[in-house]
Amino acid sequence: MLESSLYVLLNLASAAALLIWSVRLVRTGFERAFGGQLRRWLRMSTSNRLSAAGCGAGAAVLLQSSTAVAVLMAGFVSAGTISGVSGLAILLGADLGSAIVTQLLNSSLALIAPVLLLGGVVTFLRSSHRRLRQIGRILIGLALLFMSLDLIRAASHPLIDSAQSQTVILYLADEAAAAFVMAAVFAWLVHSSVAAVLLFVTMAGQGIMPVEATFAMVLGANLGGSFIALFLTLKSDVMVRRAVLANLVLRGGGAAGMLYVLTVFPGLASLLGSEPARQSLNLHLVFNCLLLLLCLPLTGPIFRATSYLIDDSGNDPDIAVQSSALDRDALDHPARAFSCAIRELVHIGGQVEAMHRRVLPLFEAFDEVAAQRIRHDNQEVARRSLNLRIYLTSIHGKDGEDSEDKIGAKAVELAGIAANVESAADIISRKIVLLAETMSLENLHFSKEGWQDLSAFHDTVYRNVQLSISVLMNEDASLARSLVEQKELVRDLAQRLEKQHLYRLKQGLSETIETSSIHLNVLRGLKAVNTNFAMIAYPLLSDSGELLGSRLAVN
Repeated sequence: MLESSLYVLLNLASAAALLIWSVRLVRTGFERAFGGQLRRWLRMSTSNRLSAAGCGAGAAVLLQSSTAVAVLMAGFVSAGTISGVSGLAILLGADLGSAIVTQLLNSSLALIAPVLLLGGVVTFLRSSHRRLRQIGRILIGLALLFMSLDLIRAASHPLIDSAQSQTVILYLADEAAAAFVMAAVFAWLVHSSVAAVLLFVTMAGQGIMPVEATFAMVLGANLGGSFIALFLTLKSDVMVRRAVLANLVLRGGGAAGMLYVLTVFPGLASLLGSEPARQSLNLHLVFNCLLLLLCLPLTGPIFRATSYLIDDSGNDPDIAVQSSALDRDALDHPARAFSCAIRELVHIGGQVEAMHRRVLPLFEAFDEVAAQRIRHDNQEVARRSLNLRIYLTSIHGKDGEDSEDKIGAKAVELAGIAANVESAADIISRKIVLLAETMSLENLHFSKEGWQDLSAFHDTVYRNVQLSISVLMNEDASLARSLVEQKELVRDLAQRLEKQHLYRLKQGLSETIETSSIHLNVLRGLKAVNTNFAMIAYPLLSDSGELLGSRLAVN
């Protein structure tokens, strides 16, 4: 009897694991195939709160994750390209989008799972184009997701008549608060409220879980899903943390309030459908829809109220002096010393990433304090880069260990990366900031099309800077290869944007004529920043044999 129960639980756990992994597979495919377009769409569709919410909902449907949308939103708010109020509207829309996803994934689309799996595998294996391979990944993920739901139904069937499961069911039905908290913790652990809700709804459809307990767990998953974004953005800009906290309070508090209403008025459940699974899915959708409708008009006051919970103190990086990762005691141990050097490089790269993120808003409204902060960061980067190069020249091995030639080659490699990153910082501080200041002094403004081009290009470079730092941290050859591929794409994009600018110049637009020199210099400056960071990939690809001269090796 015990062995049979353990076997059933093992099957159920493995089916749930497949569900969680499938959701992640689909999200990863969308991020890799269409991440750039999604980011541009998200940034450019926030002219008002309604469009921001709609954009957030659409992005969540495509990515099958409100958390992924929250991460994208965090980058834009930190960069100053969208406001914190728009960021909160995006999050509320994303919550509704994730509820729509659960409706779609529990629909009759499951009937085409074999077709999706076959098409996905063929596309992934037979395509050499990166985007087509990611589309194949998406199709495979969707097929496995539908199959995992069928496996959950089959694995959970023996639990219907189990005495032990009946005891748990009765407890959860009587203790809605416990079920609510348990579901919140589960959704946070699996990092997917979509997967958690689908699991709970499927078990309700099998008759394993009473509808009262399912309601509590579905609402608890909303709270757990909000906590995921909170933990992922703990070190983000204060505006990001305010938006995420506001969403947590609204979604989590609203879920608890809805649970209380359903407890006091149990007859409301009949309005949601006739079957437990359908009732639970509709509750999830109705709750997030009501949350959006009630809170969207109040996002401004709600966001401002969060300033009482999260103030600006401690948000200025100049207040806290970051200690160096360079350990002088490790100089006699090359492996440890190079590890320290890489950690220091990652920190320097993060500083330059922040400089890049903050520079573009200066063209909309020049802020001398923000500009001075970028200049100060540039001086800090130069100081750390010099200390790092001195540290690298001091590394030496003991007899019988790494040869001096090998140590020297590695030191030169890391020193070159440090010089490139420092050069990127110098371009941002000395060139791009100066261009923004010039525009402000001369009271110039880019044309609408020109500003959109620069914003999109800045965002593309920003993503590549983040990718470069990931390559440095992980030393992953596949990421390095993607980075070099992106370098070529950025070069082509820069050429195309220059042609578009020249076309507008030919049309005689006054704003284009007045800002032509600045526009082209900003474009070339951003391209140079991208090139400097892309150089991080070359030593790794050279070591792994994936470079042929100056070009990528063919798979």
